[in-house]
Amino acid sequence: MCPNCRAFITIDDKVCPYCDVPVPARGFAAAQDLVGGLIPHAQFVTSLILLINGALFVATIIMSHNAGNPRAISDIDSRTLVLFGAKWNPLLAQGEYWRLITAGFLHGGLMHFLMNTWVMLDLSAAVEDLFGPRRMVMIYFMATITGFMASSLWSNAVSVGASAGLFGLIGAMIAAGSMAGTLQGLAVKAQYKRWALYSLLFGVVANFGMFGNIDNAAHVGGLAGGFVMARVAGRPRFGHWSEQIWNTLFYAFLAMTAYAFFRMAQTLARFA
Repeated sequence: MCPNCRAFITIDDKVCPYCDVPVPARGFAAAQDLVGGLIPHAQFVTSLILLINGALFVATIIMSHNAGNPRAISDIDSRTLVLFGAKWNPLLAQGEYWRLITAGFLHGGLMHFLMNTWVMLDLSAAVEDLFGPRRMVMIYFMATITGFMASSLWSNAVSVGASAGLFGLIGAMIAAGSMAGTLQGLAVKAQYKRWALYSLLFGVVANFGMFGNIDNAAHVGGLAGGFVMARVAGRPRFGHWSEQIWNTLFYAFLAMTAYAFFRMAQTLARFA
């Protein structure tokens, strides 16, 4: 993407064909890549989310194993997931809406965790490059919230996973392609629409096979939430007055997430 007008360009372009601004070579020592460089293709925000996901996955395995579950690594029990903040309708009905956020950081087993980690590594760098780290955070968390809201309307089952937010990132790339107004943008839009379609079809078919209990409602809700959030936020317009609004919203999202984790800690302290 052109760093000035954010249009899609080829990797061989030295000057943006849309705004005639020189395109600098991407350096390996960029500040936002220092932490992300530890993980291939990952940037700072992606690395931070993955670290939190990994830490919580290990914590849930330990608690589930200590509770007498011999298959904790591959299948964490529902009680442990609920204690850590899974989406569960009876507790949402009691006002524990913070679970709409924390559910997106939890995983039900090793395969679930590895698949979502792999998809995030492959997908999030493109979104972070295009929308910037702050907009990516807002897109990801909004998609997580809308995904588990859709899940709660569809099913009473316990549900967790980063895939709601990941589908939101797919929705953001579809939105970016539709906003670009270029041939490259149309190609990106078509690519991620296919990705969304195949992923949703896989989720439907997999529920009849060995990968049961896939929360397709969360995927659809996340896809819609990410698309709408990306369309509303648009790409960063550096120096524009509207960036102050988006910066304020970014800190509001961080505050909501911090509150959600505080409530998770309270719940664990009471019942764990």
